Amino acid sequence: MEAILWLRIFNTTVGIVGILGNGLVCLVIGKVSSMQTRTNALIFHQAVVDLLGSLMILLQSEAPIPDPVPNNALGWVVCHVWYSRFPLFLLYVISTFSLLSLTMERYFAIVHPFKYQVAFAKRPRLKVGVVIAACWIIGAVINSYVLTTFNVQSGRCVSSVANRSKVIGGLTAVLQYIVPVAVMLFAYIRISVELRRGAARVGPAPANVGPAAGASTADGNAQPEGMMESLLRARRNTFKMLLIVFITFLVCWTPNQVIYLLFNLGWKLSFDEWYFLLSVAMVAANSCVNPAIYAFKYRQFRKGLREVFCRRLMHFEEASNS
Repeated sequence: MEAILWLRIFNTTVGIVGILGNGLVCLVIGKVSSMQTRTNALIFHQAVVDLLGSLMILLQSEAPIPDPVPNNALGWVVCHVWYSRFPLFLLYVISTFSLLSLTMERYFAIVHPFKYQVAFAKRPRLKVGVVIAACWIIGAVINSYVLTTFNVQSGRCVSSVANRSKVIGGLTAVLQYIVPVAVMLFAYIRISVELRRGAARVGPAPANVGPAAGASTADGNAQPEGMMESLLRARRNTFKMLLIVFITFLVCWTPNQVIYLLFNLGWKLSFDEWYFLLSVAMVAANSCVNPAIYAFKYRQFRKGLREVFCRRLMHFEEASNS
């Protein structure tokens, strides 16, 4: 159980909001058939991971820890697994690689469309499943170092600074944060450049050409151009939404990862210091903000949201009138 009252209230609030928000995302994508695309399958996975992370932060905030911690197998689990926040940070790292996979899916779809189509031409669901499984395997491997950061001493969980490896600890911070951020930053820059080129190729539609006139042009290119404009607009909408998700990720994750990297390089850190606890709270907040971003910036999600709830409202009204 979280001892600091403000942090307990914050984590409990974040946990509840994250469970409800990410649960809503899963419901909409699962119910609306038009949203069941490869991109939305990865968004669905992101929401599931963030939902589990929100549930875990709620449990970490409310579940009590034995005092004193027994010096046996239960004490090892309490100290190495629970007190170290291993399950929580495991889900956070998986969420990072889930966002990375979502970003790279959009990167290949927009920057290398032909390679993208060939790659997903056969068994697309299986390949999406492989990507999701890889997020969990890589996250578990990288985050396993967290299991070594605490030991049981005199009935308490204490930081095992003496057993800390600067090489492994520093490498963990690099792999779970710096590498994904660098790859995603590169991808967003390339996607932005490609979308600008696409907009320049399509060009603005003539102001004096209506839908009927456009369909009857001599070369027959007006309708495909309209389709290209629509596709480009949809890609820009998804890109802007994911860019906001990425920027939010940077804001929430950077303080904690900088502190974690410095700790592994030898900085004396007390895990009870306010700035470390605040950095963990910021990481926790990242699990509940994505649904709000989808609601405000993802047009397809808003359309699916209306479809789910308007359909249910219509069914309720029909049942009431019958």
